[in-house]
Amino acid sequence: MNYNEKTIDVKQIFNGKIIKVELQTVELCNKNKAEREIVRHRGGVAILPVTDDNEVILVRQFRKPYDEELLEVPAGKIDHDELPETCGIRELKEETGYSASKISYLTTMYPSPGYTDEKITIFKAEGLNEGSLSLDEDEFLSVEKYKLAEAVDMVKSGDIRDAKSIIAILLLAAEINS
Repeated sequence: MNYNEKTIDVKQIFNGKIIKVELQTVELCNKNKAEREIVRHRGGVAILPVTDDNEVILVRQFRKPYDEELLEVPAGKIDHDELPETCGIRELKEETGYSASKISYLTTMYPSPGYTDEKITIFKAEGLNEGSLSLDEDEFLSVEKYKLAEAVDMVKSGDIRDAKSIIAILLLAAEINS
């Protein structure tokens, strides 16, 4: 059976710096009509820095939607016409101060396909060289190192709750243990 939905009408509800919101009227596979609220996003990149000793470098920052500090892999939104790899290298430098001699693709994830078209491409960074942070003026974070096994335990215990970080850490652990 084909479950595709045909778009009948699109109304732009909001046009911001980071997201756009649309209200779409669609025709369902059974010919009924429905509305879909869709958040449009340019996409982002997450990059998991891994030291030669299998330590992962994470950042701790306050996230307003949850009103709490979260421990995450470095990440950021893709600038206009920027390649994901370029974004990953930039975000790694900005948020951790590190540069990497090797960047490897891990996966592309859809963080919440029920209402947004955002895609996050996840990379692993190796061959790290330490430098200085270059944070945005509204960005405040701390850089923390953890053994990979400790990060996996933090995922299991719920201390790391961010989806892109959970995926990156578990993919790295699976890669190393395979």
